[in-house]
Amino acid sequence: MFSLVLRLNLFFLLSIGLLSGAHAQQKPNPMGAPNEFVQQIADQVLLALKADKAARAGDTKRINQIVDEMILPYVNFEKTTRLAAGRNWREATPEQKIALSAAFRGTLSRTYSGAFTRVGDSTNIRTLPFRGDANAKDVVVKSQVIQRANAQPFALDYRLENTPQGWKIYDINVENIWLIENYRHQFTQQINQNGIDGLIAALNQRAQ
Repeated sequence: MFSLVLRLNLFFLLSIGLLSGAHAQQKPNPMGAPNEFVQQIADQVLLALKADKAARAGDTKRINQIVDEMILPYVNFEKTTRLAAGRNWREATPEQKIALSAAFRGTLSRTYSGAFTRVGDSTNIRTLPFRGDANAKDVVVKSQVIQRANAQPFALDYRLENTPQGWKIYDINVENIWLIENYRHQFTQQINQNGIDGLIAALNQRAQ
């Protein structure tokens, strides 16, 4: 059910997790320019990974901690879940919305952590200059990911929302596939078959 999602999330981590260390000392500033904010997140993660022997050795528990501390605070999972659920979100009870968001967050967190064990030291990213309106409420940040020297880069776009707490990432586009759109199709199939509770159960089952 989620094989394509796993692939998309791997690309997401390749881009956001391993970046050249030119700005590695900068703490992510969600109030700054959106492209600089995305790059600062990546720099912070890279610094943590290179400094942590357990994470570099593939320790899943430690990688989970790094993901929870340095990536998830900058992702708007409630909005991602709401958009992925589509019209079904409006039909869910408040309790189901909370449970679905928690299950969805857990799925993505575990996927991100697993992907960190497969990236290489040569992976790099180049965040492109921001061409949109930095004062807009919703923007797209474009980047190019290079997995190894002399390799052809692939494009990766991030969609961010400007909230009272600053920028939050809520969607990504890899090879012309938006992550939320892909989830929405799968969520709809699962809900049509087993209802919202069935989707929640399916997401939670993957955690076992």
